[in-house]
Amino acid sequence: MASAVLKVAVAGLSRCSRITLMRAHSTTAPLHQGVPGSLWKLGRLNHIAIAVPDMEKATALYRDVLGATVSDKVPLPEHGVYTVFVELGNTKLELLHPLGEKSPIAGFLQKNKSGGMHHICIEVDDINAAIVDLKTKNIRTLSAEPRIGAHGKPVMFLHPKDCDGVLVELEEA
Repeated sequence: MASAVLKVAVAGLSRCSRITLMRAHSTTAPLHQGVPGSLWKLGRLNHIAIAVPDMEKATALYRDVLGATVSDKVPLPEHGVYTVFVELGNTKLELLHPLGEKSPIAGFLQKNKSGGMHHICIEVDDINAAIVDLKTKNIRTLSAEPRIGAHGKPVMFLHPKDCDGVLVELEEA
């Protein structure tokens, strides 16, 4: 009976209104119903990292040609890189250059002579909870424990084969 009344009421509405009404009366449960809330949250894009074969040339491009504010070049021996951060209005670019022959960036530049995008960095509110949760979802990490990154905060890299070919860095906000 209620279904017949609904059909009569719906018949007098425009097509758009009928679709909206049908969605409002859908008996399908929301997809997230019954799923426990996550113990961690994904935050904003912190930076996009670019491997560069010539740090001075790349820094000059962003500072002198494009007019961006850039940081000083900082060595990070524990990661095998030099970094320069390019400040943008809503995020940063991280320019990476090898520090030593065993640098992961040296290997990247051997395969990509002109340089290129290396990874993206996304903030999380609790890196340890994120790592535990992601491992239960079969996402591999590139180290056993978080390390301190360029911003002095814990970071963890996720395996690109588990992230659609993208090297993802998580950084605790």
